[in-house]
Amino acid sequence: MNHSPSPSTSPRRTRRIVLVGLAILGLAGAMFAVRRPLMMSAPRCMAGRWHGCFDTENGVVLMMLVGLPLAVLVVWALAHSRRAAGVTSAWRMSLAEVGMTYGTVPFVWMTMMPGPGAGIVPGRVSLVPLRDLATMGPLGIGGNLLVFAALGFFAPIRFAALASAPRILALGASCSVLVETAQYVLQLDRVSSVDDVLVNTTGATLAALASRRWWRTAAEVPSDQPRPAPAPAD
Repeated sequence: MNHSPSPSTSPRRTRRIVLVGLAILGLAGAMFAVRRPLMMSAPRCMAGRWHGCFDTENGVVLMMLVGLPLAVLVVWALAHSRRAAGVTSAWRMSLAEVGMTYGTVPFVWMTMMPGPGAGIVPGRVSLVPLRDLATMGPLGIGGNLLVFAALGFFAPIRFAALASAPRILALGASCSVLVETAQYVLQLDRVSSVDDVLVNTTGATLAALASRRWWRTAAEVPSDQPRPAPAPAD
């Protein structure tokens, strides 16, 4: 009997290995590029100090990177529990849930950091499209693209109801409007800008399109449920 893998399996496996390798190289390159500003927050973060770590963007990004092994462990624990219960798509579900949470919460936290005039300076609103875009700079635009990118990437993988570009666009826009409204209501000394909403929504939609081949379909929804135990033999 021939047990050799089918011709289609090998290229698929090679493609996955290449994609994972590129992702690791990209993450390593990004960490190398920002290593100096991140290391400035390292002493305070390692000492467990709130000020200078969790109230700074560099500190939050550093702790996000440090916590990656824990996130991987949570994925493994969830997947292991689900596989034991007979859920067929345990790994994909677990990775999507942890990915969209772990990749979104730190960025939302950074957007909600109060400025020096928080509670004193009244809320400010910018409703003219593209007016603030030129002042964001490459770093600001990149950061805004990432705010809901993980949500856009993983949500349609986890939920079949969100597996369409218009729905992810609506989800990203709704979440961004909620954040901008909270900034205004809480008087965080930040400008609630329509351009932030546009860039956040674009990031979520582009990330969703990048994960399109793994989107969940309605036919896969029953696999969320544990497999029924086999009936005892008579």
